[in-house]
Amino acid sequence: MLVVSDAWALSYEHPKPLREVVTAAARDCRLGKTLPLPTIAWGADVATSLANGNAKQTAPGSPFDRAGLSFSLYRQDQFTQQLDDYLACRTPFLRGTLGMVGMATEALSKDPGAKPVVIYQLSWSAGGDALVVKQGIRSPKDLRGKTIAVQAYGPHVDYLTTILKDAGLTVDDVRIKWVRDLLQLDDNSVSPSRAFREDSSVDAAFVIIPEALALTSGGQVGAGAEDSVRGAHILLSTKTANRIIADVYAVRADYLQQNRAKVQGFVNALLRAEEQMAQLAKSNAAAWRRALAPAADLLLDSAAAVDDAAAMVADAEMAGYRGNVSFFGDPQYPRGFEHLDKEIQSSFKALGLLRKSTPLQQAKWDYAALAKGLSDTRNVTLPRFDTAAVAQLMERRGRTQADEDGVLFSFEIYFQPNQNQFPAQSYQQAYDKAIQLASTYGGALLTVEGHSDPLGYLRQKKKGASTVVLNRLRQAAKNLSFSRANAVKDSLIAHANAQGTTLDASQFGVTGHGVSKPNTAQCTHNASGDINLNCAPRNKQEWDATRRVVFKIIQVEAESNVFQPL
Repeated sequence: MLVVSDAWALSYEHPKPLREVVTAAARDCRLGKTLPLPTIAWGADVATSLANGNAKQTAPGSPFDRAGLSFSLYRQDQFTQQLDDYLACRTPFLRGTLGMVGMATEALSKDPGAKPVVIYQLSWSAGGDALVVKQGIRSPKDLRGKTIAVQAYGPHVDYLTTILKDAGLTVDDVRIKWVRDLLQLDDNSVSPSRAFREDSSVDAAFVIIPEALALTSGGQVGAGAEDSVRGAHILLSTKTANRIIADVYAVRADYLQQNRAKVQGFVNALLRAEEQMAQLAKSNAAAWRRALAPAADLLLDSAAAVDDAAAMVADAEMAGYRGNVSFFGDPQYPRGFEHLDKEIQSSFKALGLLRKSTPLQQAKWDYAALAKGLSDTRNVTLPRFDTAAVAQLMERRGRTQADEDGVLFSFEIYFQPNQNQFPAQSYQQAYDKAIQLASTYGGALLTVEGHSDPLGYLRQKKKGASTVVLNRLRQAAKNLSFSRANAVKDSLIAHANAQGTTLDASQFGVTGHGVSKPNTAQCTHNASGDINLNCAPRNKQEWDATRRVVFKIIQVEAESNVFQPL
């Protein structure tokens, strides 16, 4: 435990709706030729540096210059300061996560001209942010009654509310301690990581990944030495929950109305720069490092911090052209703009950070026009999981009774005796939940696990059936439960397709447990792993509950050969 002086004492915030915090009136825009453009310390902003010609002032021949634009890049990680610049129209642009912009919409909409219009998605956080927890917390549902540290008005607020919602919890089920800063830059900073270290009442904290690694002794289990906390571990990062934190640019409505062609050129230039960044990162190590140096200077205050900048890029999944088309243009996409905005507004009202819902607006671009000059515009989705590694993982988990390790969320559906078809109309609520979870936690494995009624097997065992007969019955039950689980998976994917949602089939792991893992409360296993007679259901209700297919969302971040990041 660190000892701090009174001057540096750990203190907490009591956030109000931004409408009550940001009280300045919006000013008319009187801008010169060169516009200030905010960035933040995030990997996706490397593309903005590239679009500007790897310079803080727009360089000749850069994507922005070719679009007839001129910018002066600056970093502003304090969102409330960005809001001051935005309202004063020192810049018409706002840079943040969708949640942060959504949190500010009520405050910014007092003046119709200052209302933010979201114009572009830069990226998804895909490893850069994490939920770190102390001993005894194994899944999100264990957060009930716990105390969580999170930055006020920061990028992790909707990360918090989404995980709680998906675990069947609300903000009223936890205690939140709000802190001022995101990062622990010096002794004066009050960050979630500091609260996690110094305040014994804090059970969990939302932090960026470098601080998560420090708290957990390199992503393992905290040893208590150096900056780690004994017993701390990463419950899940955005490598798993990779469709929660969307980074975006927004622009003032009055500026967009008067300069729509310029803003469209800005978006097209960013898309070109994203493609340039992807090509550099893959094909030319020396050129890539040269490009990272000025970005590191802008985003991390040191041109020498090239490796840190490269790590930030690796933690961001760039949205690109196809991602922007899906995010803004596909109303069926479960993690699209309108769905996320509605989710964010609802949860922030529950937190008291919004008084009323004020839906965000988007630019509604002509994406055919935005494709000009781009090469990666095909609607091609590649598998992101190694199916052979997934199969090996499923087999390994099936051999142990400790198969709840890494399970974030789970739920069940039930079926009748001899049922082999699982029509969507009978299971729509469960299927819709599975689609939502698979889409939100795109880096997690979704397992579909079949279980059979053990009663017939146990009757034969009680009668003293031979080992050969019992083995044959167990294998038949395992085969049948696998067949049923596979039928459920196929029905679920077909249901998603019918809704216009494409699920990645490689994200699914299917297994059949047969009669080996009944859910009867009294069940035990013998030394060889076979179920004992006390596993028999005691009444019809228990019997009906044994015939089930279980969906699980499993964190596989430690299984580097399973998930293949884009």
